[in-house]
Amino acid sequence: MKIAVIIGSPRGMKGNTGRLLEEVLAGLDKDVKTELIDLSKRKVLPCIGCDHCHKTGVCPLKDDYEAIKKSLLECDGFILASPNYIFSVTAQLKALFDRSGNILHCLLLEGKYGAVVETSGGGEDDEVMRYMERFINSTGAQSVGGVGSPMAGERTFPDEAILFNQARDLGRDLCRSIEEKKDFPAQADYRTTFKARMKRLVEYRKGECPAEHQYWREHLLG
Repeated sequence: MKIAVIIGSPRGMKGNTGRLLEEVLAGLDKDVKTELIDLSKRKVLPCIGCDHCHKTGVCPLKDDYEAIKKSLLECDGFILASPNYIFSVTAQLKALFDRSGNILHCLLLEGKYGAVVETSGGGEDDEVMRYMERFINSTGAQSVGGVGSPMAGERTFPDEAILFNQARDLGRDLCRSIEEKKDFPAQADYRTTFKARMKRLVEYRKGECPAEHQYWREHLLG
């Protein structure tokens, strides 16, 4: 089993998000192979809206995005981790999301599972967690849930023992969901509706999105 771990904090694993993520990773099965993708050490440029990825399936910008995409395509599950920056994820993680149009148009992560980790300075954690979970569902994957909390200090949290137990449980749930190919019925309506929306979009724009239209014909139609 391979799990890609994407952390969007500009402080990498040294910040509060990294500390909570450590506990999630501690809950993973011992034989799991993890790949840590620290966006503070990777180059992911902002999307320039050129539509090249829709035409060819590949982004032309010269940075680390395609390598990260390859890791997501090859993993069984993935974790998204970010602090709350003004009611959303960090600019580093948002840049990755914005570059993922081809992944969403073709639901390239269908059959995979994701989990989310979030921390904040003063709360409103659920909003950011829901946003990351929506991204997971929009890639075709299913979300096993998330863990989030405001901080109590430098790499410390309120009710830390309870929070860390929840974090380790999340790691275990991610592994179990992958092994059992678990289904999450509560996410079915959104995923079905989004898939239908992408099908209409790609069909409507088949002249401008030949690579995506070909992918749909070969993998998603029928």
